[in-house]
Amino acid sequence: MENPDKYDVLIVGAGMAGLALARQLLLTSDKRILLIDRRAEIPPKKQKVGEATVQVSGYYLSKVLELEEHLLSEHFMKYNLRFYWNTPGQAGDRYEHYSQSYIRNLSNIATYQLDRNVLERELLRLNSANPRFRFCGGISKLDVSLNEKNAHTFRFAQSGAEMSGAAEWVVDTSGRSQFLARAMDLRLTSPIRHGASWLWVDGLLDIEKLTALSAREIRLRKDRTALGHLPVFLATNHFMGEGFWLWVIPLHGKTSIGLVFDTAVLSPDLVDTPQKLVQWICSRFPLFSRDLPGRTIGDHGCFRDFSFDCGQTISASRWALAGEAGRFTDPLYSPGGDLISIHNSLIADAIVTNGSAELSLKAKLYEQLMRACYSAYVPSYAVSYDCLGDQEAYSMKYTWELTIYFAFYVFPFINDLFTDIGFLPKFLERFLRLKPLNSSMQSFLSSYFQWKKSCPGAPSGPVFHDFTSLGPLRGAESTFYKVGLSAREAVRVIDDQLEGITELYRYFVAHIASVVLDDRDVLFNREFIAAIPLTGLVFDPEDMKAKYERARRTQAGAEPYRWSFESCVMDHFLQESKIDACHA
Repeated sequence: MENPDKYDVLIVGAGMAGLALARQLLLTSDKRILLIDRRAEIPPKKQKVGEATVQVSGYYLSKVLELEEHLLSEHFMKYNLRFYWNTPGQAGDRYEHYSQSYIRNLSNIATYQLDRNVLERELLRLNSANPRFRFCGGISKLDVSLNEKNAHTFRFAQSGAEMSGAAEWVVDTSGRSQFLARAMDLRLTSPIRHGASWLWVDGLLDIEKLTALSAREIRLRKDRTALGHLPVFLATNHFMGEGFWLWVIPLHGKTSIGLVFDTAVLSPDLVDTPQKLVQWICSRFPLFSRDLPGRTIGDHGCFRDFSFDCGQTISASRWALAGEAGRFTDPLYSPGGDLISIHNSLIADAIVTNGSAELSLKAKLYEQLMRACYSAYVPSYAVSYDCLGDQEAYSMKYTWELTIYFAFYVFPFINDLFTDIGFLPKFLERFLRLKPLNSSMQSFLSSYFQWKKSCPGAPSGPVFHDFTSLGPLRGAESTFYKVGLSAREAVRVIDDQLEGITELYRYFVAHIASVVLDDRDVLFNREFIAAIPLTGLVFDPEDMKAKYERARRTQAGAEPYRWSFESCVMDHFLQESKIDACHA
């Protein structure tokens, strides 16, 4: 490198976010990059948590960073997400006792179960092969001076020597040490108060074999009609309860197992060691007693509290934050990798932008997008985490959230639309329309779950529910095949999806009202459905009853409401005596 003390980009932190950003810049620009980290060894010997990807992060790693061959050869391809609840009246000591919600078909956008250490080692190797990249590990005494107009300056110590230089951009990817956020007093508290405890065990823990059935009986189970034949262990498998969930993720040669919980529901003191965690898992989900206690435990980690926010993550003054150096919500749905993918793409585009006026516009829009993407996740975790304890309530919650995710996160990302200035203002205006709907839906689902606890009644056996049985989610997934669109064409797609999401909102409210009022005719009452508020929705059974009585009198003799999709797909969550009206 010429002028080895001058760089285009200084990246602080050599975790996944920093390594991925360096890779992206090396592939798409001629920028000179210095990546520094306080750790001398990258990746560290200790196993790193955060293995699951979903569509945005899977696409980013495989297509944008061109890691497809590495991902397919060194990591497992993921079989979506699957969720499990113990069926009432069952002991829960075998796999077949559990109800399941899932997507049976593989996603057309490949996702992966990452061994983070292996991935980060490969990213560092690829980056280091480029003469425009330099890595300095084991640094200390880092000091960065941000300048409004001139290049930023920095200095640090490495192996007893003082090093200094200048960089046009500084990007903080230092993780939870939050180098810039601390220095600039940008850290904000989050309403999400959750903890986590996790460990890795040797070998593959195949949950489908946690049963007394023989190998032949496992193969020939009648419920394969619903579940299919793909290896269940390839999924990110979630075992659910009120305010908590347990993940089981396969890696080559080991299995990752972790518990995430609302600290108001479960004290971190009960699961803060590997032994306590194993004991808790086997007590709450007895099927694991068949295998887990005999496994050799590798690394272990825990957080008593892990969510946080940030006042700003990108500036026209040529600094930015990505990954956990800025914001983090919760690992449910694996949004961390998605936020890295989106933020890195915005930051990389800002770095190659010429002209202060254009950079100022982009920085403003990109900060709005970063904030909106993060904020949209918060109610999912801070408001309706209790819904994890009920399959029906959670299946509505996840279908709602996944429909929005496919249409408003995945579709724009795979079309490079988040860096299209002609698209972004129109997108943000439509995305923000979802905010009141989402807030209403999350609180409504939480209240419905609490109501159900006082009104027992459930199907007599395990329930198998495919999320894509609901048409709006299938419609959102179809946007994966809409590629290469202009900004105008993409806005039309977003408008169509917003219409479908609004109908899904009304459908879930009407379905819940039909359960609460024990009358499936509610689901087809045009007057009742038209009167469902899109803001300020409140779960009030007496108010539901009064509104339905008025609507029923008005509806007399009128045509029933016709949903644009199959409307009886939620019936398997009901007791048999309550679903005759729908099929009639």
